[in-house]
This record gives sequence, structure tokens and C-alpha cells, in this order.
Amino acid sequence: MVRGHHTAQLDPMRITRVHFETELHVELKHANFSDPDMEKVFLLPKSCYIGGASKALPLGEIIKRLDETYCRHIGVEFMFINNFTQCDWIRRRFETPGVMAISSEEKKLLLARLLRSTRFEDFMKEHWTAEKRFGVEGCEVLIPAMKQVIDTSASLGVESFIMGMPHRGRLNVLANVCRKPLEQIFCQFETLEPTDEGSGDVKYHLGCSTIVSNHATNKDIHLAIVANPSHLEAVDPVVQGKTYAEQFYRGDQDGKKVMSILVHGDAAFCGQGVVYETFHLSDLPKYTTKGTVHIVVNNQIGFTTDPRMARSSPYCTDVARVVNAPIFHVNADDPEAVMHVCKVAAEWRHTFGKDVVVDLVSYRRYGHNEVDEPKFTQPLMCKRIAAIPKILDQYVEKLVAEGTVTGEQVKHLVSDYDQVLNRAYEAKLTGKTGIAMWLDSPWTGFFAGKDPLKLPDTHVSESLLLDIGHKFSREPENFSCHKALLKTLRDRAKMIQNRIADWAIAEAFAFGSLLLEGVHVRLSGQDVERGTFSHRHHVLHDQLVDKKTFVPLSHLSSSQAPYTVCNSSLSEFGVLGFELGFSSTNPNALVCWEAQFGDFANTAQCITDQFICSGQAKWMRQSGIVLLLPHGYEGMGPEHSSARLERFLQLCGDDADYFPPLGHTFGIQQLNECNWIVAQCTTPANFFHALRRQIQLPFRKPLVLMTPKSLLRHPDARSSFDDMVDGSHFMRVIPEGGAAADAPAAVRRHILCSGKIYYDLIKERNKRQLDDKIAITRIEQLSPFPFDLIATAVTKYPHADLVWCQEEHKNMGAWTYVRPRIVTSVHGGQRVRYVGRGPSAATATGNKYLHVTEMQLIFDNALAYDGVPEHTANVVL
Repeated sequence: MVRGHHTAQLDPMRITRVHFETELHVELKHANFSDPDMEKVFLLPKSCYIGGASKALPLGEIIKRLDETYCRHIGVEFMFINNFTQCDWIRRRFETPGVMAISSEEKKLLLARLLRSTRFEDFMKEHWTAEKRFGVEGCEVLIPAMKQVIDTSASLGVESFIMGMPHRGRLNVLANVCRKPLEQIFCQFETLEPTDEGSGDVKYHLGCSTIVSNHATNKDIHLAIVANPSHLEAVDPVVQGKTYAEQFYRGDQDGKKVMSILVHGDAAFCGQGVVYETFHLSDLPKYTTKGTVHIVVNNQIGFTTDPRMARSSPYCTDVARVVNAPIFHVNADDPEAVMHVCKVAAEWRHTFGKDVVVDLVSYRRYGHNEVDEPKFTQPLMCKRIAAIPKILDQYVEKLVAEGTVTGEQVKHLVSDYDQVLNRAYEAKLTGKTGIAMWLDSPWTGFFAGKDPLKLPDTHVSESLLLDIGHKFSREPENFSCHKALLKTLRDRAKMIQNRIADWAIAEAFAFGSLLLEGVHVRLSGQDVERGTFSHRHHVLHDQLVDKKTFVPLSHLSSSQAPYTVCNSSLSEFGVLGFELGFSSTNPNALVCWEAQFGDFANTAQCITDQFICSGQAKWMRQSGIVLLLPHGYEGMGPEHSSARLERFLQLCGDDADYFPPLGHTFGIQQLNECNWIVAQCTTPANFFHALRRQIQLPFRKPLVLMTPKSLLRHPDARSSFDDMVDGSHFMRVIPEGGAAADAPAAVRRHILCSGKIYYDLIKERNKRQLDDKIAITRIEQLSPFPFDLIATAVTKYPHADLVWCQEEHKNMGAWTYVRPRIVTSVHGGQRVRYVGRGPSAATATGNKYLHVTEMQLIFDNALAYDGVPEHTANVVL
């Protein structure tokens, strides 16, 4: 029972045996039992179910039944689970005599599904021999397996299934699980003009959302496959976030109505860290989806790499043991055994609300793709595979032999499905190809009646600000706050009284006003409840009572929308993917992910590159997710200074040399056409408007915000209520507002900048009494670039030279992005010079002296406007 999976006949090729660090002799021949021993009768323990109605059995019969249960085509790994009830449940599902028997009708259904899976791949191979399609040949049982999980779960009440998978087998799943119209799949192989905008994606990356009638219940169910790039497991947390969101908005707290299914490849499942990150979200309060069924298509090879080179663990599924998920290994050439473990997996998930893994031990009949030659690297494996009959042929032979079906019946089934395939093939050329038909998250009705070129109002009334402010700053009743927090609350109340907002208050105003408008707000990330810099404090903790908390923004009104603020696990890749999935479900929710420090976002770069910035272009999937990335050079070293602004700007899909036509819709037109928004606000009010604008826009775009650190408490980085009430709006550019603006003809230098360095420059300018000689303009929205406003700002100072100043190194920050766009703004009529740190491999120095010296040189060069040689404008240390 404990080690039966060591000797189970799991490999259809019969060439692979799992190697354990210590070989254990579990075969009967090593026990030296005599015939009289085998006839001895033993009383069965209560936790053993092989006897059925019998309470005792001869030793020989005990061994025989245990062998049939645990050492044939199913290997059950579960004894590491430290829960007796769960282990006992599993034993009962596998040990009870006859538990795996299925009826003739169930066998015929299995045959029909296996036939469709096999013939679909055969048809594709016949018609597109030189095309990559990443077929599932060698594991055709995947289709019946997924449908068994869906049927069983639907019978238990599940109504919606969110699925994620890599490219192998995706087209077959779309056709035979989701029942995507075949002609829509086939036309993807043709050279047809697309019907919608965007770059699109290859056919084996696409997703879908369908409503189908379930065979087991005769009720409609929702099936969605999330689009996925070639980063095989990257979709895992996205699926979990989308599933959790659907459960959340349905009020499905126990996960009985919505569930996730994840399909994996063996090499990726054990090789990619996001799998581990996703597993660790599975039981966290604000992330759990109450269990996922994982199905591993175990080809026993990764592209060209053998298992012995691909993992250090005995099984590719060992990562699942960290969350006590049972693992059911099964020989994929035994379809009835596969059906049983899939049924048990679905029941486990329903019963315990925990993850479970089905390991379909199979093979890959062809190469990594259909034009690849696997014999270069696995010649003997390929020779063995070539000798194995298709699983369909094996199962047909079995059913015909036992009289369940006849050969003629099988021929009719083949003929009928072939006709379906041929009709779809003939219809494909009359169709059109487009991305919209592959949407995995359609927002029905969201865009209806909205003017896509109407810039929304983001201001609110002063009475609303006061109401939110009073409730955000008051001490909860019957609650023991930390003394320092009581002072924080008093300071907030004083600012509210003076009609002033710092960064924390402006954020609370944005969140609170949206909540009162019925918009769900979710803020997630590492330490977001308090805030990395101890500025937010959205969750107050009682100092005397354990686990007693108070969330001020959840107590604004009895009719407000829910506010979710949750500390995440120490994960970026997994958690950002989760939040992206959450944001794709409901466009009327503000979903924010905050990095502990901005540069920590680099470990989630796959999500930003492959999903967020390009999701609309590839898959027409819009998202309003907000990335809050603390950024700023304050002497904290190379790992706590830069959020890598340059990387996000490089991913902006705009043209630096194109000045869009001017007009009253200039700003909203840019937002409509961009792939995402990148901003670096310098005032709490602008931050407030940026957050509210995310929801008020008639469409959805991701927002990447470089957020401050020292500005959170900077006395000058505060906003009046006037900047948030009627008449106020988000300012893409904040022009000079001091003495220089009053006498523009006398200005000798015009500095363009973005972010915290503005306050440093203002301080130095005042110190040097240059307020009337140097103008400083802040670019708040870096992308889409405000060509119109920069043109106006530059034209205002006709006698000033133009400088871009930044605290980042020259090969970082916004310089390489803004330089050509500034030139385009002024139609090439004025040069723009650079002031900032010189090029560097590291983002920042870790030496305090060097940091201070670098900043002083930046100030000297930025503010020395007369007779400064051009080369001295670059700070190089």
C-alpha cells in the first residue's frame, strides 16, 4: 500500500522504472513465504477495505488483492498525507472489491471519446503534415480523462470550469472537450485575413469560453480555457486567479460551483518554479480555489531531455507533496484505470477542497512538434513507441473480445466522426479568422453604450472626501490600537481637517470613493496591509486580542462594495499572475498588485511580458490591473532603488516618431490605442485620479505606476482637496507654476523630469535662488507620451535650453524612451540634453558617500545653465 507504486506497471513503453535513493524489495518473491503461510487466515484491520464484506482473508488472497489494487496500472501515492480521514477515504476508493468496474454503457462512452480524440489527431496529421499542432498522440486518453473529471464534478454541482494547459493537446481539448466549432479551429491553419485588430497568436496558444450541455447532468456548464504563451506553466496562477474571482463574485465560498483544472507536461511540472508558487497559494485565505485537479501528461521526456537529466526527484509530480496533495499515477494505455482515478480525483476535490494530481504516464508518439525528429536523441525509445499499437486499437480489441461492441459498430463510429471532420474542413475556407472568437474572458455587455473616446470625470465631492477621511482616521471602538498608530490616526484626522491629503490618504480616497460607488477593490502583494514603508495601515491589529483586526475601508457604508486587502506569500510571479487572472473576470473591479520594492517585479517579468503588456494584442484580452512599484534612488543600494522603469517603457507599443493629430480627444485616443499606461505621479492628487480613471475609462488598460518611498511622508508631497474635487482631473503633465512661469522669456533652462527628483531639484533651485531662471516641468504620464502638452510646455520658454533630468543611470530610467518623443513633440526644432547618472550595469550604488556625490553632481549639472559644456551634463563616476 505504501510502496506499491514502486512496482506498479505504470509505463506503457515498459522501459522506465522510477529510481529511488534506497531500493526497497517490495515484491512477494523477497518475502520467502511458504505455501502453508499463504493459506493462513488473518483478521483485516478496520482501515483496510480489500475484504469487502469479509472481515478476514488468507494471506495469499490478501497479497493478491493488494497487488491488484496498488501494483498493476495504478500507483497511489498518499501515505505522506498526515490526515487519517483523508488517507482512509483514499483507501476505500481503491481497495473496495469491484470499485473500478464500469458498465457497458460507460465503456461505450469511453470508446466514443477515445475515438474522437484519436481521429482528430489523425485528421490533422493527414491534412497538415508540415504544420506544428502539438498533438497529443501517445496520450489520447487525456480527452476522456478531462471529460471524466468534468462529468463527475458537474454531477456534484460544479457549473463552471476554468482550465489552463500548455500547447500539447490544446487543439484537441478545444475541439473535443470545449466543443469549439471545428471549422474555427481548422481555419487557423489557413492563410486568411484576420477580421480584427491585434497581432494575434499561434493556434495552439489560444483560449476560449463556451457554454455546453454536460453529458452527465444534461445541464449547461461553462468551460473556459485560458490563453497561454509558450511559457508552459505561466498560466497556472492566472487560472487560479480567474477561478477565485468567479467564486468570489458568485459567493461560492466553498468552491462547489466553480473549479479549476490544470493540465501540465511532466518536464515543466517539475522544472518550473511557478508550479511551486501556485501550489503554495492553494490554501491561503484570499487565494484558495478550494482545490484544483492537476492532470500531468507525462510523456517521460521534455523536448529532447530524458527524465534522468530533467529532475532530481523520483517522480515529476513530487512537488505536489508539499501541500499534501494525493498523487494518482496511472498507465495511460489503460483507459478504464484512467477513468477511475479521474473520478476519484474529482470526488476528492469536492470532498476535501484540496488539490489532487493525476499522473498520466504515457509517451510522445512523435517529436516535440510534428516537424521535429526525436530519433536524433531518443532512438531506442522511438523504436519501442513505434511498436506500440494506438490506445484506441488496444481498447477496441478489448471491447470486441468481451462483446461490448462489434467491429461494425466501431466502423460506424469512425465513419460518423470522420464525416463531421470533413464537413468542417470544407467549411473552413468560407469562414474568417479572428481573435475575438477565441476570447477566454468575454465581458458581456461591458462595452455596450460606452463612448470609447469620452474622457471620464474622476473628481468627487468634498463631502465624500470628508466622510471617507473621518472614517479612515478614527480610532475603532472597543479596540486596542498600537500607540504609534493612534498618533498616525490623529495626524490623518488633522490633515483631513486642514483639507490636505498625503499619499496614504489619497489612496484611501480613491479606494473608498470607488467602494462607495459599488466597485470592488482588491489590493494584494507582500505586506500590503501595513505597507512596506509602514504608511498604509489598512488593517489594524488589536494589541491585546489575537487575530482581532479592523479594516477602516470596509466600514464606510452598509451598501458599499467589498474591500479586499491581503498580504500575499513571498511570491511575485505566482501572485501577479493570480491578480491578472482575477482582473480578467470582472472589468468593474479595481485590482492592484504592489511589489514590496519595485525591482522585485523582475521575478514576475514573464507575466508582464507575455500576458499584461501584450494580452490585448495577442488575445484581445483587456485588463485594468494596476501594478504599484515603489521606485526612487535614496541610497538603499542596487536592489531597493529601481523598479526598472525602462523595461516597462520599452514594452510600450507606440511610435516615438509619430505625433498624433491634435484635437479635444487627443488624450483619450492615446489611451484607447495604447497597450498599457506607465505613469510616475508626483502628487497624491494625481495618484488619486490615476486610480479612479482605471475604473471610469470606457475600456480597460493595465496601469504601471512607479510609486514613491520617501515622498510618502515628504512635507511637500501633499495635495489640497481642491485637486480632487469638482474641476480637477488627472494631469498628464504638471507644468512649472512658480516665478519662471510668470516671466518665461527670462528663463534660461527648462528641465523636464519625472518622479521624486522633482522635489530634489526644487529644493536645490530654491537654495541657489534660481526660481526665475530655471523652469521645471513634470511628466506624470510617461506612456502614452503627452506630445501635445510637452509641445506647449517647451514652446513657452523660447530662450531656454532643454534638459531631461533623471536620477537613474543613463541606460536606465525614462531617458531612452522620452528623448525621441520630446524631439517629435517640438518637431525636431530643439535639442534635448541629458543630465543624470552615467551608464552602469548595476541600478544603484550601495555606498552612501557615492550616492550623495552622484546626486550633488546631478544638481550641479542640471542647475548650471550658463556656459556649461555639453559633456559635463553627464554624470559619470
